[in-house]
Amino acid sequence: QVQLVESGGGLVQPGGSLRLSCTASGDVFRFALMAWYRQAPGKERELVADIGSNGMSRYEDCARGRFTISRDNAKNTVYLQMNSLKPEDTAVYSCKLMLSYTDPYWGQGTQVTVSS
Repeated sequence: QVQLVESGGGLVQPGGSLRLSCTASGDVFRFALMAWYRQAPGKERELVADIGSNGMSRYEDCARGRFTISRDNAKNTVYLQMNSLKPEDTAVYSCKLMLSYTDPYWGQGTQVTVSS
């Protein structure tokens, strides 16, 4: 069983930055595809970005150019650096760990609120 714990959310003004972290338990992190998702009130959960075990990353349009996903396999942690935040980025952000041989694991989520 893998546990994922997110941190780093909070209240930030428009134009500000936050860095989210997601740390996994166990020893499978380095093999996993990791992703950040978000869900805004009244909307469906959407993919923000993901990063493979080889470090290759992909971004959805909502994140491209403003957010950076990275990982530190020695710390079992994936990060999401979010810059130039907008009110529409307000959501609960969750990380997801995916392996080829098991169902995915989800963290509990961390709230990001962008407001003046």
